[in-house]
Amino acid sequence: MAQMASDATPIVTPSAPTTTINLVHEIFPKATNLNPRSLTSIAAPPAYPVQHLAVPATNTNPPSQAVTPLQAKIIPAGRGMRKRGDFLSSSEDTAMMEHIKATHDLDAVHYKVKPLVHLIEDIMPRANATIPGYIQSVQTQPARLDAILEEKVVHSGLNEAIEALAYPVHRTSTEIIGGYSNQRDAHTTTLSVLKLLANFWWDAKAVIAFTAFAQQYGEFSLEVRLYPTDPLAKSVATIKQIPDLMETSESSRAVSSKFQEVAKLADKMLEVTHDMIAFKQSASEEKTLKVKYKVNLYKELAESLSPVTVEHENVIAKAAYYVVKAAITCSLVIQNVLAVGRDYYSSTEEELEISTLTHKLGYIHGDLQKEMQKSTQEIGKIKHTIKRKILEETLARTHTDNKYSTELITCGENDPTPIVHGTGLETKKHGLEILRRKYVFLLVSELEIPNEVITLLRHMYVDAKQDPSRLESQFEIVWLPIVDRRSPWTVAKEEQFKVVKDSMPWYSVSHPSKIDEAVYGYVKEVWGFTHKPLLAVVDPQGKLTNINALPMFMIWGSVAFPFNKLKEESLWNETNWSMALLADSIDQNLFTWLNDEKYICLYGGEDMEWIRNFTKRTRYVAQQARIPLEMLYVGKMSVKERIKRNCAMIQEEGLSSILQDPTMIWFFWERLESMWFLKGEKTLAMKDDSTTYIIPEESRDPILQQVKAILSYDGSNRGWAVFSRGLGEMTKGEGSNVVKVLNNYDSWKHEVRDVNAFIPALDKQLRGLYTKHHCTRMVVPAAVGHYPETVACVECGRTMEKFFMYSCCLDEYEN
Repeated sequence: MAQMASDATPIVTPSAPTTTINLVHEIFPKATNLNPRSLTSIAAPPAYPVQHLAVPATNTNPPSQAVTPLQAKIIPAGRGMRKRGDFLSSSEDTAMMEHIKATHDLDAVHYKVKPLVHLIEDIMPRANATIPGYIQSVQTQPARLDAILEEKVVHSGLNEAIEALAYPVHRTSTEIIGGYSNQRDAHTTTLSVLKLLANFWWDAKAVIAFTAFAQQYGEFSLEVRLYPTDPLAKSVATIKQIPDLMETSESSRAVSSKFQEVAKLADKMLEVTHDMIAFKQSASEEKTLKVKYKVNLYKELAESLSPVTVEHENVIAKAAYYVVKAAITCSLVIQNVLAVGRDYYSSTEEELEISTLTHKLGYIHGDLQKEMQKSTQEIGKIKHTIKRKILEETLARTHTDNKYSTELITCGENDPTPIVHGTGLETKKHGLEILRRKYVFLLVSELEIPNEVITLLRHMYVDAKQDPSRLESQFEIVWLPIVDRRSPWTVAKEEQFKVVKDSMPWYSVSHPSKIDEAVYGYVKEVWGFTHKPLLAVVDPQGKLTNINALPMFMIWGSVAFPFNKLKEESLWNETNWSMALLADSIDQNLFTWLNDEKYICLYGGEDMEWIRNFTKRTRYVAQQARIPLEMLYVGKMSVKERIKRNCAMIQEEGLSSILQDPTMIWFFWERLESMWFLKGEKTLAMKDDSTTYIIPEESRDPILQQVKAILSYDGSNRGWAVFSRGLGEMTKGEGSNVVKVLNNYDSWKHEVRDVNAFIPALDKQLRGLYTKHHCTRMVVPAAVGHYPETVACVECGRTMEKFFMYSCCLDEYEN
C-alpha cells in the first residue's frame, strides 16, 4: 500500500461568488467548496477520521492504526436519532431560526432543482414497492411512473442539474453517515449539513438532502429486490445482512412497519419541497414587482441580495431545515436497520421522531400554502394597482386613436377578438378595429340591468344608425358586464348573460370572465360603479371624456352628444326650470297642452285617499277659477306594483290622466335623479348664530332647488303637486299643504282676477304656509357620482343631516 500523506486534505477557500441573483432558478457555476474539480491540488486520501470529510464508519484504516471492529449488534435501535427533547418548542423558534440562518451565506447561489425533484418523485414510489405490505396507487405503478418521468425530465434540464449537484448530493450523503457514525443527533447533523451547503439557497439545500436520502433508500431497495435472483446483489446484501433482516419474520415486520412510516414522512417532505419551490417563485415575483414599482418599498428590501423578502425567506428557511432534518432522520433509520440486522426492532423513540416530523411538515405545508396564497394575492394587488395606474394615465391623455384605450378596457391586448355582436348562433367575434375613430360608449352594469335602460338606449342606437353620415351616429356601444368575483359562476348566470346580451343590438365583451381584475377594480373604485348602470364615454382619440353619460342622456337624449363636460355646460346655459324640462316627453299629450296654454298639474304619491281628495278638490277649484286644467299622475320613485294599482284605480275612477307606459314613470324619476347628480350642491355652507349650516338663498341653483323639493316630497312619503301654465309660470307644494290651500280657496279667490292670475296667487298661498317646525327627507338611491358634502333643506336652507338607509322593496310583497 502506498504511503499515506501525514496531513489532511487541503481545504481550498472558494472565491467570492457573484452577487447576481437569478429569480427563475437558472443554473449557476458550481459551488467551489463542493466541486472536486475546482481543487487546485489533489492530495492522498487522509487518515480516518477527518473533521471536514465524513467517511462511513465501515471504512478501513491504515494498518499502522488500530482498528476497532464495528459492534453493530450492540448498537441500540435509534442510535443517532435525536432525543425526545431535541425538538425546539415554539417559544424557541426565534433562537432556532438564528442558528439556522447563521449557517447560510447571504450571497448563496441559486440552482434549478426541479429536475432532481422529478427523480425523487420517481425513486420514492419504486423504492416503497419493495416494502412488504405496501400498497401502490394507480399513479405509482411502474408503467405510469415511466411515462411521468419521461414527460417531466426530457425538457427539464436534468443533465445540467446532475452535473451541478451530483457531488453536493454525494458529500451530503457522507456527511449524514458521518453524523451517524459520530453518534450526533439529528438536529446537530442537520446544522452540519446546512453549513456544508451554505453556498446553496434554501430550496437547493432541501432538495440536495432529500436526494441524498432518496439515493440511499433506492440503493437499499434495489438490494432487497435483486438479492433473491442476482448473485452480485446477493453477495452485497449478505455483507449487509439484508437476507437475514428480510427473511426473519419479526425483523421483517419491524422493517415493514418502519419503512411505511418513512414513506408517509417522505410524502410530506415532497409536498413541502414543492411548496418551497413554488413559494420562492411567487415571492420572488412579488419582491421584483415591489422593487420595480416601489410598492411598500423599504431601502433594505431593495438592497437585499435575497430574491425574496426577509419574512418570506424565514418561512422558506424553516421549511428547508425540517425537510433536511427529515431526510437525515429517514437516512438514519436505514443506517440503524443495517447496523442492527435481524435483531432490529422498532423503538418508541424512532416512532416518535418520525411521527413528530410528519406532523410538523404537515403544519409547515399548510403554512406555506397560506403564505403562497397571500403572496399570490399581493402580486394580484400590485398588478391590479399597476394596470389601474396605466388605465388612469392612458384614459387621461389624448392619443392618435382609441385602440390602446379600448384594448386595456376590453382586455384586447390578450385577445385579438375580444368583443362579440349578434344573437344566438349568429353571434360573431370582432376585433377592436371596428371601434377605431369612433366614440365608444362603455355600458357598465351587472347582469341584472333594468330593461328600461336597454329600451331607451336601443331607441337612441337604432335611430342613430338610420343615418350613418350624421355626427351623432359616429359611436358604438360596448357592454361591460361586471360580476362579483367572490361568488361562483353558475349555469343560471351563464343563461342570464346570454339572454341580456341577445337583447342588446350593440357590442359586448365576449364573456364577463374576460374582464381583467384590474379593470373590474378600476370601474368599481375609480368610476364609482355600484349597482346602477353607467355609460362611460371614450372619444376617438382614446381619452375618457365622461365617466357616466347616462344622466345627460336621460335629460337631453341624443341632443347631448358627444356627452362631454363642455356640452353639458352649454345645455345647462340654455335650460330653464319649466314644465318642458320637468316632464319632457313622458306623455304625448303634454306638448298639446303646452301649445294650448292649458294649466298642467303633475302630481305624485302613493296614498290613494290623498289622491282622491286632491284630484277632486283641484278640479273643483279649477272650475271655480274658470281655468282649463289637465292633471297627470307620475307615481313614485319606487314600489312599482303599488303604483300600477294606483294607476288602474285612477283611470277607473276618472280622477286624472295617467302614464300608460310604466317605463315613462321610471323615466320621469330617473331624469329628476339625473338632474340632481349633474347639478350637485356647488355652494358653500355658512353658519348662523345657532351654529347650524345654512346655504345662502342667493347662491342656490334654481333648477337644483326645484328638483330637490320634488325628491324631498317623494322621500318623505308625502303627496306633492306642481302647477304650471305654458313654459314660464310654475309653483309646487307638499301634498297636505296643497290640499289645505285649495280647501281655503274661498279666502283667496279674490286674488284670481283673471285666467293669468291663478299660478301667482296659488304660489303666494303655498309660500305663506312655511313653518319653522318641519321634517323633510330626500331619499336618493345609491348610484354613480360623487355625493355633495352638504345638501340644503328646500324648506329652510339649513344643511340636512346625512343618514344611510338600507331598503328591500320586492314588488311581490305588494300583491
